Amino acid sequence: MNPLIMIPARMAATRLPGKPLADIGGKPMIVRAWEQAMASGFRVAVAAGDPEIVAAVQAAGGEAVLTDPDLPSGSDRILAAAQAVDPDGAHEVVINIQGDMPFASPDLARACAELLARESACDIATLVAAEADVSDRTNPDVVKAVLALPDGGTSGRALYFTRSTLYGEGPVWRHVGIYGYRREALARFCAAPPSPLEKREKLEQLRALEMGLQIWASVIGEAPLSVDNPADLEAARALA
Repeated sequence: MNPLIMIPARMAATRLPGKPLADIGGKPMIVRAWEQAMASGFRVAVAAGDPEIVAAVQAAGGEAVLTDPDLPSGSDRILAAAQAVDPDGAHEVVINIQGDMPFASPDLARACAELLARESACDIATLVAAEADVSDRTNPDVVKAVLALPDGGTSGRALYFTRSTLYGEGPVWRHVGIYGYRREALARFCAAPPSPLEKREKLEQLRALEMGLQIWASVIGEAPLSVDNPADLEAARALA
């Protein structure tokens, strides 16, 4: 499928402004994310909302494209960047790796690509991991994935995503915000307006479900560290 990894990044993050260039062990965070993605063996480009990010990635030897800073979401940013770096559509799959996951294993991108290759009905592939702590169940910042997953299965169709508490027996799957899109599905998704459930839960992926796109998820062993606030940044620096 010749996947293309796109890493969206912008300086105006709400909770941690300027975080793409935050130093982690002597390297900007976005450069660490790019290096991890490059280890997948796929083509990688950074979809940057600011020229400072482009400069940092290019200084490290990477590919980056400057996108409109007013684009409403990371999905819109990766579509615009994909159209810029691959206007002929040679890459059938676009994988969205978050720029605030500086230690994401390259296996995660491969897992999304493999799921799209295996499941012909899958429009968007993503990942889930088991809850890290029982408190995840009631934490609205932890997005839970509801999957049609057979006993002992390692992948299944996503039925819903929610910030709410899930009741009843069974595993609670923590959503990992890495996506693999078929190129057509990404274009359709970005062309559609925000949906009612998306606006209610503040979860973009619900727009795709409301549109009738199929999202499938593979289970991974552990969610990668995501840097969302100053405490996460300190944890990343300690890990580096």
